[in-house]
Amino acid sequence: MKFAVFFVLFHIAASHFLPIDEELDKEWIHFKTIFGKSYRNEEEELRRTIWQHTLRDIAMHNIEADLGMHSYRMGINQYSDMMPQELVGNAGEFFNERYPRLGPFWIPFYDDPVPEKLDWRDAGLVTPVKNQEPCGACWAFSATGSLEGQHKKKTGQLVSLSEQNLVDCSTAYLENEGCNGGDVNAAFEYVIKNGGIDTESSYPYTATNSTCRYNKKNIGATCSGFKNVPDGDEDALKKAVATIGPISVIIDACHNTFINYRSGIFDEPKCRTDIPSHAVLVIGYGTEDGKDYWLVKNSWGESWGLSGYIKMARNKNNQCGIASRASFPLV
Repeated sequence: MKFAVFFVLFHIAASHFLPIDEELDKEWIHFKTIFGKSYRNEEEELRRTIWQHTLRDIAMHNIEADLGMHSYRMGINQYSDMMPQELVGNAGEFFNERYPRLGPFWIPFYDDPVPEKLDWRDAGLVTPVKNQEPCGACWAFSATGSLEGQHKKKTGQLVSLSEQNLVDCSTAYLENEGCNGGDVNAAFEYVIKNGGIDTESSYPYTATNSTCRYNKKNIGATCSGFKNVPDGDEDALKKAVATIGPISVIIDACHNTFINYRSGIFDEPKCRTDIPSHAVLVIGYGTEDGKDYWLVKNSWGESWGLSGYIKMARNKNNQCGIASRASFPLV
């Protein structure tokens, strides 16, 4: 019976999401208008093909979600005409070799009680969602996010810090490559040795590699060190988030389901723990409808996901490697 309902719903959704060419043309024009898309003639056919496949995948997934087969829903966003590899890169399997772990490990006190639910936005430790745009600088956004939180805890001032400062100036640290990728801990190392990082307002983001323009007169925060959370240990990560603050993590995000996430608790069995491809910021955790989740701040703008955030499955065998490379700065 369940299969029969699914079959009928699928064809209803297919007729809605994949209509006749005329209607599909209108949907495509609407998508381009909403998200300000413009392509060269030879590129548009490729982008539309990807977008149409994404429409189909979203329709199918959401039908399954309505049947209780998934804990999250997908939706069209500004990245729905892109392949996952374009957005997060495909160097994840080489990441650990390219960026070996820097710094000491933090030792949690597991017996200390922590709250069952936490959102550091409530304490003012999180700046508004930012957008890395077409620049592979997720590592810089994750690093500034955790620095912003620690600076707020120490000084009482929430200061937006400059990702562009890291993109332009930290290339000498562990082969950070600006818009072509980098490592969060290498960014911390740069801030330590540089004596600080400029504010966002004094050194705004341009989403391109440029000449370093750091000015010590515009320092927004400093860093005295950093520590790693024990690899793969979600209990340790929960303890760190609860007692330290927002924590930088690197996850496997190279999945169409992640790229087009809309709401709910993201639970992707295909996610791997050993292929980090995208740096984000864990700002809390909780439980919803009996499912544990991590509350994660992304750097893809407020139109993505839950106004720029995503709830990711927690206590699911370190799904997506969320606890595999977690770290935080000392200020």
